[in-house]
Amino acid sequence: METAVDRRAAAMRSFNRFYTRRIGVVRDGLLQSPFSLAEVRVLYELAHRDNLTAKALGAELELDAGYLSRLIGDFERRGLITRTASKTDGRQRQLLLTAAGRRAFAPLDRRAHDEIAQMLRKLPASDQKRLIEAMHSIESLLSLEDPAAKGIVLRPPRPGDMGWVVQRHGELYAEEYGYDATFEALVAEIVADFVRRFDPARDCCWIAERGREAVGSVFVVRQSRTIAKLRLFIVDPAVRGSGIGARLVDECIRFARRAGYRTLILWTQSELLAARHLYERAGFKRVASERHQSFGHDLVGETWELQL
Repeated sequence: METAVDRRAAAMRSFNRFYTRRIGVVRDGLLQSPFSLAEVRVLYELAHRDNLTAKALGAELELDAGYLSRLIGDFERRGLITRTASKTDGRQRQLLLTAAGRRAFAPLDRRAHDEIAQMLRKLPASDQKRLIEAMHSIESLLSLEDPAAKGIVLRPPRPGDMGWVVQRHGELYAEEYGYDATFEALVAEIVADFVRRFDPARDCCWIAERGREAVGSVFVVRQSRTIAKLRLFIVDPAVRGSGIGARLVDECIRFARRAGYRTLILWTQSELLAARHLYERAGFKRVASERHQSFGHDLVGETWELQL
């Protein structure tokens, strides 16, 4: 007897067949190239990330170690990559694209962007936004990270969420750090600017939700063609320690990479120790600090950045 789960599984398989056909994954030679999907994914990661080892690459892409080893060996023989000793672990070898590898990847990257952009241009702006939000919802719901198991999901913003972001920032920073109303005013300006300038291909917002209650947020906004900024990161005290903070930061990093940014930056204060720990653990490095007087306090502002 067919169950509801059986019917939903059939619907998902139907969607998978439609979408892989729509984006050309099943064609020989992805993006009109001699490369397979797995090969293009490996080239993409090496083009956008530094200090990658085969072990880290395999974990990121969930590729079989033997298959990845053969793929890397083939790339090396073709002069597309080279291996160097890891600066942090002499037992590991870092993978780097050669000049020939970057030349091979560049047209693939342009072609992938152009094909998706062409697909989006056929839709009105409102439908483009719906499509991107639906994709974020699928990614969040199918994630196997701990927050989902704890009943916390990440979703796109809904009407009323932007007001919540402003209110919760004002409340929490007043309660925990004594910030005055000028901080809430700054948050309101950032939110208003995000809504006015929103581009679903380059900007994103996640709301963390438990039950029907918002418990966290984070934004990625365009700073320039190659630089994105992480903003308005907050986790409600009720869910701190659940792993949702790290999940929100990781989602920003993944989105920034997919959107084609080269650098992700953020501005924080030296007293925000828990957030600074999450940034550091995610690979961000502090690149500047400056004393300033804001929000009713003498503070030390810090700029952190992550090379993608």
